[in-house]
Amino acid sequence: MDRLPSGCVTTGIGGWIGYARGRRFGVLVQGFIQTLQMDVSLNIPEWEICRDCHEEGKQCGFSRRRNQTACLARRHGTTNIGLIVGISVGGFVVVLTSLIILYILKTSKKDQEIRIKVEQLLATYGDAKPTRYSFSDIKKITMRFKNKLGQGGYGSVYKGELPNGIPVAVKMLESSKGEGQEFTNEVATIGRIHHINITRLLGFCSERSTRALVYEFMPNESLEKYIFSRQDKGSKKSLSMEKLLNIAIGIARGIEYLHQGCEQRILHFDIKPHNILLDYDLNPKISDFGLAKLCSRDVSIVTMTAMRGTMGYIAPEMYCRNFGTVSYKSDVYSFGMLLLEMIGGRKNLDPEIGRESEIYYPEWVYDRLVERQDLVLTMEIEQNDGEILQKLSKVALWCIQWSPTERPTMTRVLHMLVGSSEEVHMPPKPFVSQH
Repeated sequence: MDRLPSGCVTTGIGGWIGYARGRRFGVLVQGFIQTLQMDVSLNIPEWEICRDCHEEGKQCGFSRRRNQTACLARRHGTTNIGLIVGISVGGFVVVLTSLIILYILKTSKKDQEIRIKVEQLLATYGDAKPTRYSFSDIKKITMRFKNKLGQGGYGSVYKGELPNGIPVAVKMLESSKGEGQEFTNEVATIGRIHHINITRLLGFCSERSTRALVYEFMPNESLEKYIFSRQDKGSKKSLSMEKLLNIAIGIARGIEYLHQGCEQRILHFDIKPHNILLDYDLNPKISDFGLAKLCSRDVSIVTMTAMRGTMGYIAPEMYCRNFGTVSYKSDVYSFGMLLLEMIGGRKNLDPEIGRESEIYYPEWVYDRLVERQDLVLTMEIEQNDGEILQKLSKVALWCIQWSPTERPTMTRVLHMLVGSSEEVHMPPKPFVSQH
C-alpha cells in the first residue's frame, strides 16, 4: 500500500484531532502524534479501525495474535476491585449505623419503660414517697463519687451526704445489668417500707440511662464483716453470743414484716450476711431488694421463671420442684443458713475445709446436737452462752428442712428465738443423704 506524503499526513492529523476532540478521543490521538513525531507513519485503515473501536466502546491496540491493529476488550479488573471495595465499605457503614440507631432506640425505649414504671409506682405512694433527685444532685451528694464503699453485682455504692447533713449510701446501678429490674424492685418494695429492721430508701434518681438509689448510711457495714472475721483473734469486730441472738431476732422480725406486715407479701430471695447491714448500735437492717418479688398475701405458691439468690443460701425447691413449690418458705431456708454461719463463724460451703465429712457444715452441727456434744466454734464463748448456742442451732436446723412444708413460718421462728431453748424441740435431720 502506498504511503501518504508528509503534508497529507499532517493535514490528516489536524482533521483527526478535531474529530478526536469532538469524540473525546484526545488521549489516543496524543499517542498517535507522539508516534508520528518519531517518524513512524500510520496507515489510513488503522485510523479507521481505531475510530470504529472507539464508537463500539472498545479499546484500540496491537493484537499479537493477529499481528495487526485491532479492537481489544477493555480491562475492568482494577475498576471492578475498586467498585467491590467501595460497595463493601459502604455496606459496612450502613450496617454499623443501623445497629447504632437500633441500640439507641432500644435503650431509649427501655429507659422510657422504666420511667413509666417508676411514675406508676410513685403514684401509689401518696405523701410518703422517697425524694427524687437529678443526676446533678447525685454528683453533689457523693462529692462526685469520691468515697466508694463497695462494689455489688448491679453497681457501685458510694458514701454521700444530703444537704441537711444526713449521711447516706448511694448505689449507682449499671444500666447494662438487670434490664432495670433491680431498680424498679427496690423502688416498688423498700420505698414504701418503714421498719426498724429494714434499710430505708430516702431517694432515687431516674434520669435517662442513669439510675441511682439513696439509702440511709449504715456505719458498721454488713454482718459478713463480723461473723467471718472471728478467726482473727485481733479483730475488733467480734460479737458476743447474746449480741448474735439479738441480731438474729432483729433479722427475723424484718423478714416476718416482709411476709406478714405489708399490704403485699414481699419475698426477698437473697437473705445472706452481706445483705444484713448494722447501724450505730449494731441493730440489723435487711437490704438489697433487687431480687425481691411481690405477691398477694393469700397466695402461697410463687411462679418463678429463673432461679434467684446466692449459692449456699438458695432453698432446694429453687433448684428442683421435686422438693416442693417456691414460696415465702424459701426465705425461711435462707435465714436458717444465715443463722448457722452466725453461730459457726464460717461459710456453710467452705472449699478450704480439708475433710469431706466437714464440708457440709449444717450436717456436722446436726450430728453434734444429736450426740449432745459441744459445738466447737471459732470464738470463745461464756459458759452461760451454751443455751443460746443450742437454741440458735435448733432454730437454724428447723429452717433448713428440705421440704418447705416442714419449715416453720417466720412468726414461729421469732417465737422460738425469743423463748427458751427447752421450748425448741430437736428437728428431724434436714438432709437427703443419711450417714
